[in-house]
Amino acid sequence: MTSNATKVFRKWNRIIHRDFGYFFFGITVIYCISGIAINHKANWNPNYNITQKNFKVEHMLPKEYIDEAFVLGVLKTLGEEENYKKFYFPSENELRIFLKNTSSATINIEKKTGYIETLKKRPFFYEFNFLHYNPGRWWVWFSDIFCVALILIAISGLLIISQGSNSLLRRGIWFLIAGLIIPILAIFLL
Repeated sequence: MTSNATKVFRKWNRIIHRDFGYFFFGITVIYCISGIAINHKANWNPNYNITQKNFKVEHMLPKEYIDEAFVLGVLKTLGEEENYKKFYFPSENELRIFLKNTSSATINIEKKTGYIETLKKRPFFYEFNFLHYNPGRWWVWFSDIFCVALILIAISGLLIISQGSNSLLRRGIWFLIAGLIIPILAIFLL
């Protein structure tokens, strides 16, 4: 390349790297935080905080006598009667009561014990993960554009420093090779 063409290339390379980096900064951070959260979903629920509160039922009726009035009476003692939706029996000895706000109560009829399980969206994580799972058609297009932009940011980043001991062809090549070896090994070993 001529000296003038090299200057123009380097100028546009820096502009692409800088401006795409600025524009996609927010979504990059969101996807990174969401990715870390999703990577560890075996250890925790990245979308919801789940809590359980145990309780006892003093006057438990046999299954055949349990109706909506009885269920509302149990919920009244727990301060949850306003949240009642419906109930059913998933098994012979279990009563499940659905409540508003993604909560439910489960009662062991024989043991006269139960618990209320409440799901609350984790702030930020729920929304970040929602975006990470591509919630709609237009978001898929935006995500695809973001991925192409990340490729351009990565390539332009390689070419920012063209000379000297920190350039791609000196120090950078070793980091580039090491960074390529890790995913290649993962493909073959995992």
